[in-house]
Amino acid sequence: MSSVRKPRVVVLGAGYGGLITVTRLQKQLGVNEAEITLVNKNDYHYETTWLHEASAGTLHHDRARYEIKNVIDNSRVTFVQDTVVAIDKEAKKVTLENGEVEYDYLVVSLGAHPETFGIQGLKEFAFGITSIDAARQLREHIEYQFATYNTEVEKKDERLTIIVGGAGFTGIEFLGELGNRIPQLCKEYDVDFNKVRILCVEAAPTALPGFDPELVDYAVNHLQKKGVEFMIGTAIKECIEDGIIVAKGEELETIKAGTVVWAAGVRGNSVVEEAGFENMRGRVKVDEFLRAPGHDDVYIIGDCSLIINEEINRPYPPTAQIAMQQGETCAKNLSVAIRERGEMETFKPDIKGSVASLGEHDAVGVVFGKKLVGTKASFMKKMIDNRALYMVGGPSLVVKKGKFNIL
Repeated sequence: MSSVRKPRVVVLGAGYGGLITVTRLQKQLGVNEAEITLVNKNDYHYETTWLHEASAGTLHHDRARYEIKNVIDNSRVTFVQDTVVAIDKEAKKVTLENGEVEYDYLVVSLGAHPETFGIQGLKEFAFGITSIDAARQLREHIEYQFATYNTEVEKKDERLTIIVGGAGFTGIEFLGELGNRIPQLCKEYDVDFNKVRILCVEAAPTALPGFDPELVDYAVNHLQKKGVEFMIGTAIKECIEDGIIVAKGEELETIKAGTVVWAAGVRGNSVVEEAGFENMRGRVKVDEFLRAPGHDDVYIIGDCSLIINEEINRPYPPTAQIAMQQGETCAKNLSVAIRERGEMETFKPDIKGSVASLGEHDAVGVVFGKKLVGTKASFMKKMIDNRALYMVGGPSLVVKKGKFNIL
């Protein structure tokens, strides 16, 4: 009796989309239906949407992550801790730093890289809010500036200047956390709050582009009261070792700072570009079933996928909400493909809302079509965060990692 080889499903990346795909597949497919392999650089998943808190120091970085082995069925899923180097879609194999894996079906959910838009010096001198390690580095750097400010013979006030490039979601949420954290640091290290400067530079004509103007005004006013200065419609031309050079019209200005944080945009993973998929800035315009055009065995979700919002003919911004919904659809469609029966599900994002936090107990957002500000919006933000935990790891993960400091 000859044994038929089980189809091999390889999922690259344990972000929101990848983890939902794997946790759903392990329930939907029987043990004899497929071999499931999950590849991720770290042995933990981190909540990307919490990194602004870890970066500012308002949340310990360990709170923003959990071990992958605690949320997958280890008897059903083989977890490989390794870094993806290349995808060979013709040979149907993935090269890793320490080996390779072959697949029959591939799910690419590798997450994003920062988009520097070719601005000189950003990679060398600016901090990013991109991973647990980056968040920890940024938090320690800011604290070091405050801790050592009074020990210098000649105090340089620019060391207490923090520049945030970008007033999109990440930039605004990080500024909200800084608004809470800076007074604590001033008190702890005997630093005069008036010596601190927090500056947000945004090239677009408004903060939070695409957000309701009334909510944008609320957010900007709230952050200004906490001491944040905004330079809207101002482009960063270059990042230098001790600050930035900006352009407003024809004028160039150098602004000195001890800390520059880049929070203005992401692109898809470079592995996707190098694999030869047709892409825009590392993002592949997938078909209605989330497959790469011309490759029915490759599904691309999360930050590496491009989904067009037909109403405005623009791509949906890559969010955790969409990635998790893609994970659900991807798992269903893989099950249909493997079993060779049933109907595949077309993917259409169901945007339940969007909430930007402005610190511990304040936020702005639209939930189910209703505008919210202040503590109500903050409550909803924490509920959204807890729901993401619940969807992956159930009640036990919410109890372990959830946010309950509601008021």
